[in-house]
Amino acid sequence: MARFELKLPKMGESVAEATITSWLKEVGDTIELDEAIVEIATDKVDSEVPSEVEGTLVEILFHKDDVVEVGATIAVIETEGGDAVASSETKIEVPKEVVEVEKTVEKAVESISTPITKTSESGKFYSPLVRNIAQTEGISMEELESISGHGKDGRVTKDDILSYIENRSSAPQKKVEQPASTPVKTQTTKEVSKAAPVSVNGEDEVIEMSRMGKLIAKHMVDSVQTSAHVQSFIEIDVTNIVKWRNKVKDAFLKREGEKLTFTPILMQAVASTIKKFPLINIAVDGDNIIKRKNINLGMAAALADGNLIVPVIKNADQLNLVGMTKAVNDLAGRARANQLKPDDIQGGTYTVTNVGSFGSVMGTPIINQPQVAILALGAIRKVPAVIETPEGDFIGIRQKMFVSHSYDHRVVNGALGGMFIKSLKETLEAWDLNQDF
Repeated sequence: MARFELKLPKMGESVAEATITSWLKEVGDTIELDEAIVEIATDKVDSEVPSEVEGTLVEILFHKDDVVEVGATIAVIETEGGDAVASSETKIEVPKEVVEVEKTVEKAVESISTPITKTSESGKFYSPLVRNIAQTEGISMEELESISGHGKDGRVTKDDILSYIENRSSAPQKKVEQPASTPVKTQTTKEVSKAAPVSVNGEDEVIEMSRMGKLIAKHMVDSVQTSAHVQSFIEIDVTNIVKWRNKVKDAFLKREGEKLTFTPILMQAVASTIKKFPLINIAVDGDNIIKRKNINLGMAAALADGNLIVPVIKNADQLNLVGMTKAVNDLAGRARANQLKPDDIQGGTYTVTNVGSFGSVMGTPIINQPQVAILALGAIRKVPAVIETPEGDFIGIRQKMFVSHSYDHRVVNGALGGMFIKSLKETLEAWDLNQDF
């Protein structure tokens, strides 16, 4: 028998550790190849760690809520074979351009709000989970250091900080007296007022937001407070696209083994339009504008718990329709199965969300920071329309959809935002019914 050491894999250049959130297997369980063993959480995403071997789980080295450094052995699996000790050092390779995007994203996020660091000046270490909770609740580093920790080496655990927050909210606020000889410094920053407490009666059900739900909520509020959101709308006649898809979808499935939906067709058109208008594919870093070299399309996907996640199609402008379809189906499937890796949601430069999948005619999406624009695709509907022909105008039934373009008016003016979707409309309405796939 051989003992295989399962290590915490590398999950991106900026990810140094993760928090164990749940063990999916217990000591003594049989492990299959590629079977998920443990769930972990980082600052960026929740993920699962699969096994690289078959065997029996004989040792678990970390407990739930423990913080583990990348490369550390988290479990031992006994396998059939020789006496040699096997070990793994799985690495998820991250392209150089994605690393550069990550660094830029981190700088942009830091310009929005100063996050709590991993270690304080006193040397105390705080897990990603604790730091996220502290940042969401507006707890400063000084205040965080005052919390008594009951974890390993006196670390502050999730229960410690949640208990502190509960007690803090119920404690009376102390009034700080200002000495008469000390001048009062005028606050120039606008303070965000907190929502009034909600009354709860005996028939109401109180549901705690999930960790991801809290992160999404904060991300949305930060985006609205950062960008000057404006929207442009346009209606697109997609009759030819509907007819073409209905004509080729069976042959496409037979030849490529993939279902052809409208999403990859629309995503490919968006990518080609971005190439025509590269100033949509930018980010803001303080007083600087960062013009992205790569077109990495974020694709908002709904999860089973109602939350949204945005996996990213890297270098989307370089994919043909077959490649785009495979990428869309793969990311959507793994998102629904909670099998996305941290790298799958990093590096996006522009986002597309399909509100039409829920029956909405149109929507006004919130920009996915630090990007400067997002496109919402409405439902495709049969509508009466005026059709222009050389013989004159007549009324007919056409397949149409609205697209909504939200953009950051600090750096994207109405002309650019409007011309972008006008060009997208022209591309989609010129679809050739006789083209191959």
